[in-house]
Amino acid sequence: MPIIKSAKKRVKVAAKARARNARTKRTMREALKAFSKAVDSGKAADIQKAQREAVSTIDMAAKNNVIHKNKAARQKAVMSAKAKAAGSKPAKATKPAAKKPAATPKKTAKTPAKRPAARKPAAKKTSK
Repeated sequence: MPIIKSAKKRVKVAAKARARNARTKRTMREALKAFSKAVDSGKAADIQKAQREAVSTIDMAAKNNVIHKNKAARQKAVMSAKAKAAGSKPAKATKPAAKKPAATPKKTAKTPAKRPAARKPAAKKTSK
């Protein structure tokens, strides 16, 4: 049992982190199982939805350092391969339409460019 105050605090902080990490891992495993069930069912819409949720949970786990980023990449690659083998087309990443900036009236008079600050003259060397 820790005696020093900072060590007692570390025990509390570590317990909170352990619980948080366990919850993240459990959520990730549940999402992976749901994806596996969706692949077994063979419905493309279910597979895509389950894959999207599983990828999201894997990314969160990797971001919070619960799993290593390479493990996350490997799991996502395996999932996409299984989805493709099951006949599900990869979900297209839809980017929101780029908004054009509102048309602003053109400025007729340009502001003069700032001139650089004047340099100080070099100090003269004195000989002794």
